[in-house]
Amino acid sequence: MSDQQAGGGSDDLRRALDAIWRIEGAQVVATLARMVGDVGLAEDLAQDALTEALAQWPAGGVPRNPGAWLTAVAKRRAIDGWRRRERLDERYRDIGRDLSETVEHDWKPIRDDVLKLVFAACHPVLSRDARVVLTLRVVAGLSSEEIARLLLVPVSTVQQRVVRAKRSLAAARVPFEIPDPGEWPERLSAVTSVVYLMFTEGYAASSGEKWVRRDIAGEALRLGRILVSLVPREPEVQALVALMELQTSRFAARRGADGTPVLLEDQDRTRWNRGHIDRGLRALAHSDALGRGRGPYALQAAIAACHARASSTDTTDWHEIVALYEALEQLTGNPVVTVNRAVAVAMASGPLVGLRLLDEADLTVLRSSYLVPSVRGELLLRAGRRDEAGAELRRAVELLPDGPQRRVIEAKIAALDPS
Repeated sequence: MSDQQAGGGSDDLRRALDAIWRIEGAQVVATLARMVGDVGLAEDLAQDALTEALAQWPAGGVPRNPGAWLTAVAKRRAIDGWRRRERLDERYRDIGRDLSETVEHDWKPIRDDVLKLVFAACHPVLSRDARVVLTLRVVAGLSSEEIARLLLVPVSTVQQRVVRAKRSLAAARVPFEIPDPGEWPERLSAVTSVVYLMFTEGYAASSGEKWVRRDIAGEALRLGRILVSLVPREPEVQALVALMELQTSRFAARRGADGTPVLLEDQDRTRWNRGHIDRGLRALAHSDALGRGRGPYALQAAIAACHARASSTDTTDWHEIVALYEALEQLTGNPVVTVNRAVAVAMASGPLVGLRLLDEADLTVLRSSYLVPSVRGELLLRAGRRDEAGAELRRAVELLPDGPQRRVIEAKIAALDPS
């Protein structure tokens, strides 16, 4: 619900409607999309229903089944629009009959409709940015203002992306349906990549002064839990939730009192959230129990689980982590995974062994990233080669914009040369 819409009602009603929409919005839009066959139109109709709720609920109170009420109002809006355009053919008469039979206490959202909505919002015809924004809008139920705050972009940018995404889906005539089984791996991969992209931005923000964005990470975890409820037998979906739960457990320990980042080895593990850890370990066990082997999210979750089970850096099973990174590297070919494997190797076998792995790897695609020089600097420092470490850390600083990560490395450089 937008701030403009909410301005017409009392604060209590606005809060109530916001909560209702956050819980039931995806189900309302999905139900409408099944009827009208157009995700963009369905979302517009749902927003019109919210406006009507703000006008009617102050006098009559919140209905017993607000999701059914919003759906019924939106359906009436759709039928009225078709009647005005004199296009009330047999299809629309069927919808009209369906509307007349809608009884609020019988209204039950259909789980498959929400799954169709998720697949539509993450359709390959949309760009990555469009998928993120549309998922936040129609599945997570966030307003343009909330999305703009999450993504650190202007509200107008969010609104333009939503409009373009809806137009793209309509122009491509994307059907509102669950894809054929043969399309599931690609389509689910698009869905999970959007959720994980959101989470990683919240876990370690790529811009701004905040090192951790718990708001956006929390929305990603919520979306992941919704996805698990829709496709509980998909191991990588279970594994993605496991990974997010385990990483979320560290949030309280990832920032110092002054807001500066605290790296994993320096974190106070007593501040890690045991509830998130337990849920993450259970989700990873569920993923493994499906018996289809570990994919990229499951391997990452298993690495996070090794950290979660250890009482300290010294008691961590680094050899197991190295093996997991090796498997992940084989699956993904991702050079960032190679860098992380080098760190794990250094912890298991010494910094010089980790440095040798870095030197032998092809990391040219990361030449403009601070990651390699910052890791090399850290490993050189552990090997006692302070001058070389300082040179690498200074190179990392040159590749970083001003922000929390840069200041952490600058503090290490200052500690090398206290004069």
